[in-house]
Amino acid sequence: MRKLLLEFAAVLAGWATFAAADGEQVGDFDYYVLSLSWSPNWCAQEGDARGADQCDARHDHGWTLHGLWPQYHRGWPSYCRSAEAPPSRAMSRGMADIMGSPGLAWHQWKKHGTCSGLSAQAYYTLMREAYGRVTRPAVFRKLDKPVTLPAAVVEEAFLEDNPQLSPDSLTITCRKGAIQEARICLSKALEPVPCGRDAIRDCTLKNAHFAPIR
Repeated sequence: MRKLLLEFAAVLAGWATFAAADGEQVGDFDYYVLSLSWSPNWCAQEGDARGADQCDARHDHGWTLHGLWPQYHRGWPSYCRSAEAPPSRAMSRGMADIMGSPGLAWHQWKKHGTCSGLSAQAYYTLMREAYGRVTRPAVFRKLDKPVTLPAAVVEEAFLEDNPQLSPDSLTITCRKGAIQEARICLSKALEPVPCGRDAIRDCTLKNAHFAPIR
């Protein structure tokens, strides 16, 4: 009987650990990561196969907003138990111009926005403000054919067009040999801050693929 009780206690402890991983205290985090995705590369790798509207030729998406993620100095909260109501469909549709799809906006609220301590509308507004504070380098919109380039070139372009940023507040990521995202670390007031060790992981590719806007 004692053995069964000990096993049951271990199961409960495991459940508690799992719950703590997804459901941390709302509003308890250190800074934000603003994530910008290069839409043409995402479309080439995933979106076209899904038939995503974001990738339709009538759009000219470049750096789209992936999300604004509450972050700890090590690790991050997700799927917090917020008392705030989820965003309406109309609210999420209103984010599609910078995010590519209302579904992504809703997912970002569910996974990250619930941890921000903000209402859904306030979180969407903050995401839009953060996106608007960053100058997306125009040089990438001028490409008329696919190129390969060092990931460091993308970082340098962001730093040149955003003098408020420093190398330790910006990281460029790659996926499947292509430039994936530019991630910028911001305070709760949306001022640049140094990224934590688990967020500042620069892509080191010298020949990363970079697709042009269609």
